[in-house]
Amino acid sequence: MRVALGVSYDGHSYDGWQSQPSGRTVQDQLEKALGQFADQRISTLCAGRTDAGVHGLMQVVHFDTTAERTPYAWVRGTNSFLPRDIAVQWAQIVPEAFHCRASATSRRYAYLLLESPVRPSVDAHRVGWVFQPLDLERMQEAARHLLGEHDFTSFRASACQALSPVKNMLRIEISRRGAYWRFEFEASAFLHHMIRNLMGCLIVIGQGKQPPAWMAEVLAARSRDAAAPTFAPDGLYFLGPRYDAHWGLPERTPAYDWLP
Repeated sequence: MRVALGVSYDGHSYDGWQSQPSGRTVQDQLEKALGQFADQRISTLCAGRTDAGVHGLMQVVHFDTTAERTPYAWVRGTNSFLPRDIAVQWAQIVPEAFHCRASATSRRYAYLLLESPVRPSVDAHRVGWVFQPLDLERMQEAARHLLGEHDFTSFRASACQALSPVKNMLRIEISRRGAYWRFEFEASAFLHHMIRNLMGCLIVIGQGKQPPAWMAEVLAARSRDAAAPTFAPDGLYFLGPRYDAHWGLPERTPAYDWLP
């Protein structure tokens, strides 16, 4: 039996998604809880690996098991063994043809950014921070250069394991509510550190240190040295993948509406 789960987590205390010898990853915690509940070893695959400090609002995983449980039981039972900052949001029995990564048509991230002369406090580790004012129109103009299919080598970490740097950027939306900025990205897939590197460039442009056309120059350079430094992981949220409707999986969880 193949089971799909939607999982949310606060990534601040973890060394990213992917299992590591330290055991301090979201995948390690989830597989440990699933194993305790199912009384058998369970290995998971995820829709999109997240780095240390990055949060997940709807990470989608799948696994195969001989343990027979109802979807409701998978949610309640697994959550009883998980730490407070990780929670299964939904579970669904899926056909064996479903693959959480290969079946995804796109992936979505949001970056939440505080613009304030004072650093974050109650929302520390949950938002990025800038103290210099940002200009919306400059950043929107710069973002338009990124839409469509491009070679995103300039925004790729040296440790990236993706087979190709060519990705299709479907959508970038930038909005502001009070002191908080929200940057939302949707693409066919993302490279390692790609959004954090894009954020570094968007902020430099928003602060007037580079013109909007500089984004096109960085993209065309196909060199990491051409771009701005990698921005902090604190405000980055994996919103989840999209799937064709015939799979019948949720597109969002209640946590999605928590972001401004």
